[in-house]
Amino acid sequence: MATPTKIHLTPETVGVLNLKSQNSDTAAKASELLQENHEKHHIFFNQEGFHNHIVHHLLTLYGLGASTSQIERAYKDNANYQRRPVPVEEKVVEDMHNPSNFKKYLGKEKYYHDFLIFFQTEMEKKGWEKVFQEYLFAGTEQANDIFGRMYAGFLHPIIHLGFGIEFQQPAIMCEAIAQACAHDLWTSKYLFSVEEAVNSNLPKGIKTIPQLLDEIKADKKLSSAAHWSDANKIRDGILIRAPSEMRSIASQFSCTPKNLKEKTVEMTNSAIYFTAAAQNPLKQVKFDFYYMHCVNSSIFFPTFLSLPWLSEENKVRLLNFKVWLDLAMYASRASPELLLDEISTYVPAKLPAETAATNGQGSMKDTEWPGIFERFFNYPDDGHAVKLGRAVANGERVSKEYENEEWCKIKGFMWEKIGNMVIDSVEDSGATWARSVGFPEAWEEYEDRPRRAQL
Repeated sequence: MATPTKIHLTPETVGVLNLKSQNSDTAAKASELLQENHEKHHIFFNQEGFHNHIVHHLLTLYGLGASTSQIERAYKDNANYQRRPVPVEEKVVEDMHNPSNFKKYLGKEKYYHDFLIFFQTEMEKKGWEKVFQEYLFAGTEQANDIFGRMYAGFLHPIIHLGFGIEFQQPAIMCEAIAQACAHDLWTSKYLFSVEEAVNSNLPKGIKTIPQLLDEIKADKKLSSAAHWSDANKIRDGILIRAPSEMRSIASQFSCTPKNLKEKTVEMTNSAIYFTAAAQNPLKQVKFDFYYMHCVNSSIFFPTFLSLPWLSEENKVRLLNFKVWLDLAMYASRASPELLLDEISTYVPAKLPAETAATNGQGSMKDTEWPGIFERFFNYPDDGHAVKLGRAVANGERVSKEYENEEWCKIKGFMWEKIGNMVIDSVEDSGATWARSVGFPEAWEEYEDRPRRAQL
């Protein structure tokens, strides 16, 4: 049984999207490796805050049906550069139980392990649902503080939380909220400022996300507010040089309980749209490393919004914050032109028959996804690639009933095109990801097209 300190997967806990069934042996091995990671590795593999992605990687592989050997190889590839957790300070954990003292530890990486133990203790006593109701969704000063931090670090805390809830693992949920507590506040300040604007006299929810992306692109001050030299292009660029413009545009999106399902799909489709369509036609196909996180986090929102104990108000808030951050993320990479033709006319590097390796698990069932994912399973990275592939496949699944909506930019045959684009791009030469694709400097190291022979 999974507990706040014990990871336990079963063949039935495979998440929202799986292409092959799992077995008890693979479940046991994945649980063992995740438990080792939980006990022996820090959530950040260095003191600069670079995230340990082992949980994300292994659960994605496991959920999609990867084999035991593929999961073991992925773990070994990424365990060797992790660091051990900082020793727990029992006095600190005890002090955290005093609400007036809790906040003095927030935002400090050195207290991550103390936060982890604190939340494990709380979940063992109260259960994970009540802990999140109290520490994330209560609307108190403390809960709002942690709620905002869930969106920090390019969405890593909320991605981690999503995996914990999707795969029913309280220990991973504890990692997620402890990670959030160790992050800083600048993302929160932006998000709460947009919420304040939405709750004022400004019109609510009158434009779609693609319309707002176009507005960001057209606003010369906002679209040029981030500079290539900025260490953090949202914090040091957008929120310094065009904060009011960013807030004004972002506050024109908000959802309600009545349109929550549709707006969740709009968020998902739009994140994939601005991530996949932000290509440089003169260079190799590559995906932006930062935009990718907007897509990778999108897959968890139907799970969040299905929680029966979570209020409609908090479900709306979860989605609003995600969209407002996505809009800032798009602006922060110099608001590149979004080229749907780059998707619709893309020629895959391999024929479908070449991607159809299913390890004896059956045919492609009228889709290229099994073959695409088999390539992801064997691609050696830290999990970003297969996470992106899974999130795109999920986008296809949830978008089908909305393809006639004006905001639904990605539809039909485009989904498998994007799946092929992702795996082709990471297998191709050069760096795996482009960084800040709206800037010419981001493309300097990549080869000119055409590199691959057209099929």
